[in-house]
Amino acid sequence: MDSVTSEPQHRTLSSTADNGLKIVVVGGFGVGKTTLVRSVSEIRPLNTEETMSQAGEGIDDTVGVAAKTSTTVAFDFGRISLDERNVLYLFGAPGQERFWFLWDRLFSGTLGAVVLVDTRRIADSWYAVDRLEHHGTPFVVACNDFGGTPHGPEAIREALDLADEVPLVFCDARSRESSKQVLIALVEHLKNVVAAAPEGAPRPIPEPAP
Repeated sequence: MDSVTSEPQHRTLSSTADNGLKIVVVGGFGVGKTTLVRSVSEIRPLNTEETMSQAGEGIDDTVGVAAKTSTTVAFDFGRISLDERNVLYLFGAPGQERFWFLWDRLFSGTLGAVVLVDTRRIADSWYAVDRLEHHGTPFVVACNDFGGTPHGPEAIREALDLADEVPLVFCDARSRESSKQVLIALVEHLKNVVAAAPEGAPRPIPEPAP
């Protein structure tokens, strides 16, 4: 999959922005988390990509991503201004198993999450689904297009053992518009979760600006 992405707009954060919302993008090694954050962020993302070296041989599973030359070792960070007060912060989690210990901290204060999946390596995303379910964090599953053998939604749901209420979408993480649709799907899911919550429960989703 080509990693070329749309260029960010480099918007300046409004001085009236006072409500930060957090979303985490998780998934296996090389599924496109950095690419998705980069494609949709309005600023040049902060990332902690390092060149892969021989030190990772025998530790990182590179099956299916042998051409990958860099990897995230902490997290990616991007930003989207929703309106004059609300700002969405995106955190991309590292995919290698040796960095999974960072995930629980990244999940702290998270509104919801995107589980990015490479359907050629579906098993690599089992851990992400398991941890989000453990934390009770609402999430959607987004299948990133790597041009492999197509899989139907039913087969993917069965492979990931997804609950019926978890949205499943398809995307191209290189495309800003496609990545935006993934985030919109997550926001719609969060609204449904809030609507189904008991009376008096917190409402983390901001109302649209008038």
